[in-house]
Amino acid sequence: MLRLLEKLPPGRAQEFLHKIVDGICGRAYPRYQDYGNIWSLLEWMEVLEEAGTYFKTAVGKNISDEEAAQQINELNSSYQEAITKCLKGRKEEIRNALVERVNAISSAQLQDFDWQLKLALSSDKISMLQMPLLNLDLDVRENGEIKPVSIEMNKEELQNLINSLEAANKVVLQLK
Repeated sequence: MLRLLEKLPPGRAQEFLHKIVDGICGRAYPRYQDYGNIWSLLEWMEVLEEAGTYFKTAVGKNISDEEAAQQINELNSSYQEAITKCLKGRKEEIRNALVERVNAISSAQLQDFDWQLKLALSSDKISMLQMPLLNLDLDVRENGEIKPVSIEMNKEELQNLINSLEAANKVVLQLK
């Protein structure tokens, strides 16, 4: 992993790595024109992908400094040092960029909710129904505008919703 980085002169490694982190953080990635004399186009795409993946994985999975260093131990020590320095110095910035990317998946946010439990005693087809129903009213903010969403659920649908929310909560807790 990242063996192609060693084609870059050691004095330019730090600058190159910081440009990759800039790209991860939503700014400009390094340009092929500036490094075309070092790597072929195929190698360029590979080194960008490998370096970006290394930084995103190291920060996203919150691996220790020792583990991060172990993943690049096949590289020359000057490159290892440049990568480690860049990672340590910009870890929080990378984390914020990754969180923003995840948050951008949906701009909708739950603002408020209200619920009512009702007991349907009969319907037009059945005279004795006795079925509990839950009315769930959600106020969802999307693009600065609050939209009301109303849902009516029977017992099975409510249980499915609860199970889904518990599973989502487990995922969120694992990300912390």
